[in-house]
Amino acid sequence: MKIGFIGLGNMGGPMAANLAKAGHEVTGFDMAPVEIEGVALAASGAEAAAGKDVVVTMLPNGQILRAVANEIVPAMDKGAAFVDCSTVDVESARAVAEQAVAAGLLPVDAPVSGGVGGASGGTLTFMAGGSAEAFAKVDPLFDIMGQKAVHCGDSGAGQAAKICNNMILGITMIGTCEAFALADKLGLDRQKMFDVVSTSSGYSWTMNAYCPAPGVGPASPADNDYQPGFAAELMLKDLRLSQQAAEAADADTPMGQAATDLYTQFVENEDGLGMDFSAMLPRFEKRGRS
Repeated sequence: MKIGFIGLGNMGGPMAANLAKAGHEVTGFDMAPVEIEGVALAASGAEAAAGKDVVVTMLPNGQILRAVANEIVPAMDKGAAFVDCSTVDVESARAVAEQAVAAGLLPVDAPVSGGVGGASGGTLTFMAGGSAEAFAKVDPLFDIMGQKAVHCGDSGAGQAAKICNNMILGITMIGTCEAFALADKLGLDRQKMFDVVSTSSGYSWTMNAYCPAPGVGPASPADNDYQPGFAAELMLKDLRLSQQAAEAADADTPMGQAATDLYTQFVENEDGLGMDFSAMLPRFEKRGRS
C-alpha cells in the first residue's frame, strides 16, 4: 500500500518504520525534524496524505487531530482509509469520522495500548472504531504494527474502549500502590505480599506484570528509578478524557474521578511530572493518613 503517516514522534516513528520494513511505501510528516528509516518525508501533512491508500495519524490531542483533518481530508483520494491512532476525546473522534465520511473516506479511530516498547516491537494492541469495510481495509496494517486488533464498533468505539481501559488501569495502580504502602507500615515483606496477592483475588495487571515495588515481580519501571514506561502525565490525560466522557454520558464514575484527582495532585503539585505512573508508590510511602 501507499501510506501517509502524520505524527512521527516516540510512538508514530517506530510504527511508520515497521510499515516501511514490511514493504509498504510510507511517506511521513511531522512538525519536528525527524529521520525514520525507510520513510520518505513530505513538506506538509497534505502532501503526505495525497494519493495514498491509507493515511495514519498519531497526534497529541483532539484539537490537533481536528486541525490536521481539516488539512488532509481535502487532499485524500475518495475510498482511502483515514486511521487515527491518537488517544483523543470521543467527540473529536466522531466529528473527524463524520468529516471523513462526507468526503468519501473510510475513517477508523484506533488508539493503541503497549507504549513505546510496543510501537518499536510491533506488539501494540489496537482498539478500533469504524465501519466493517474500513476495518477490513486496514486490518493487515494492524497485524504489522501490533499483535492484536479488536473491532469495537462504530466510529468512536475505539476511543471509548481505550478510555475505559485506562480508567481501570489508573484506578488499579493507585490501589496496588496503596496496598504496598500499607503493607510496609504493617511490617509485611514486599516479596511475601507479592507472592500472596499475585496468586490470590488481588491479582491484577498492575501487580503481576507491572509491579510498582522495585525488585518484586517481573522487571518494570520501578526497577529503573520509575523512568517511564507510561508517564504519569499521560495517565492523567487519559483519566481526564474518561471523566470528560463520563460527564457527557451522564455516567457515575467516582473511582475514576478520585484517580483523576490523585494524578492531578501528583503531576501538577508534587514530583510526578516525567515519572512513570507507578511512581505513586514512593508518593504513598512518604505520606501518613490525613
